[in-house]
Amino acid sequence: MKKVILLMISLFLVVGCSCSNDKAADAVEKYLNEYQGLSSSVLEDIDKLVEKEDLNDSNKETYKEVLKRTYRNLSFKIENEEYNGDSANVTVKITTYDLHKAEKEAKDYLDTHEQEFLSDGAYDASKYLDYKLDRMRTINDNITYNIVLKTTKVNGKWQVEQPDEVTLEKIHGIYDYD
Repeated sequence: MKKVILLMISLFLVVGCSCSNDKAADAVEKYLNEYQGLSSSVLEDIDKLVEKEDLNDSNKETYKEVLKRTYRNLSFKIENEEYNGDSANVTVKITTYDLHKAEKEAKDYLDTHEQEFLSDGAYDASKYLDYKLDRMRTINDNITYNIVLKTTKVNGKWQVEQPDEVTLEKIHGIYDYD
């Protein structure tokens, strides 16, 4: 009977530990799922980002919709985890809308069609912004990047560290790869 109880306790401990074993990849998956699900913190970040831009109210709303669409359609796959004690690097393959391409195409169009962006003979930046945001809003071209997200174990739980600017630009689809 003692052996059966010992076996049951051992089995419970092994199963219990493996179920509660939080991996760095789990934290990264949760982090990226918050983008896809447009969590309240992501929506707050979108508002802060857009408020910093020099845009009129209509363009601010359009830009918010561009970012929301991009995040909702973000896809990712965990490729690798490298652990070093309480730190880990998680390599992720992400696919997102290529907003950089939309911006570049809008700029190229401006360069060859300047007359379309004039008001009373002068360049009208708001006309160009409307055009560029419309290109970003409707682009369906995707781009895939490998990114590395750094994680740290704090109080037994893996947490994603604040990504660097290049990684964020890749997630947002605006990274200048030219």
